[in-house]
Amino acid sequence: MLAGHQTWIFNNKPVILTTGTVGGPFEANGNIPEAFDTLHDDMWLKQDSFEKSQQKMMEEACQIAVKKSSIEKEQVQFFIGGDLINQITPTTFAASTMGLPYFGLFSACATSMESLALSAAIINGGGANYVLSGSSSHNAATEKQFRYPTEYGGQKPPTAQWTVTGAGCALVAKTGVGPKITSATIGKVVDMGMTDPFNMGGAMAPAAADTIETHLKERNVDPSYYDLIITGDLGHVGREVSLDYMHNRDIPIEDSKYVDCGLTIYREGQPVLAGASGAACSAVVTYGHFLKQMAQGETKRILVVATGALQSTLSVQQGDTLPCIAHAVSIESGSDQV
Repeated sequence: MLAGHQTWIFNNKPVILTTGTVGGPFEANGNIPEAFDTLHDDMWLKQDSFEKSQQKMMEEACQIAVKKSSIEKEQVQFFIGGDLINQITPTTFAASTMGLPYFGLFSACATSMESLALSAAIINGGGANYVLSGSSSHNAATEKQFRYPTEYGGQKPPTAQWTVTGAGCALVAKTGVGPKITSATIGKVVDMGMTDPFNMGGAMAPAAADTIETHLKERNVDPSYYDLIITGDLGHVGREVSLDYMHNRDIPIEDSKYVDCGLTIYREGQPVLAGASGAACSAVVTYGHFLKQMAQGETKRILVVATGALQSTLSVQQGDTLPCIAHAVSIESGSDQV
């Protein structure tokens, strides 16, 4: 059912049956290592390129999610995912390994919730019984493509963020025991004219605020309806900008209930500047950390708002602005589901 112009209500409440999360050595030394099913001690994962390492992590996350369930891989109808690398090649090669019908997505760091929203929409409408939904990123691969190879050692401004090395995948099902996906708000591209690729948090903040405001209006709920409103990777800068925006619009979000995956994954003292980012950031933190909190009864309703800066290497080189987007998915406790 459509609520308003941008929000889907999932009356059949698709279930997040299982999840798979994979990280690298920097994540293993972070704030929430327990959120990962697998942690690697080598960024190369015994591959001959960082892009192939990222592919390997996506494959592992998918395989873990399926292995945790009671179904066989052949029962999964679709794999929906994406990443940051040119033509989403790591995800595409992972899809080839998995051998599943595949939808490839690019919404930068918003891909995690775009894929989850589309998975839920397909299942809610009767188009599938099981869908794998995921995204991945790799620090070295992303640095090489969008900024400078790490060997260059270029100094970054304090607004810059650290790309997560990891992959997160959810197995979404028509029925089963697990958190329920109750709605999704599809964001609009918001472009505030910013051109600094080292300040993605500031660029993405208006898109996050716009999607949150739209979601609350179209669902006709107050921010207090959710135990947590979780942004993807705004970091310190973007979080404060988006909070200011919403307070100026009289949206009463409590500071303690407004959290960011990019400020959750790493510990104090890790050199991440303004926080974490990357297509894996919101995926691994949501699937590995916040859903674990829900399973333990610490939360009952969360709204996950994944944020993405939709620039390419070409657009940055040509001096274009940073168009941004945010997609929101509401997830509610499934303890009463059979």
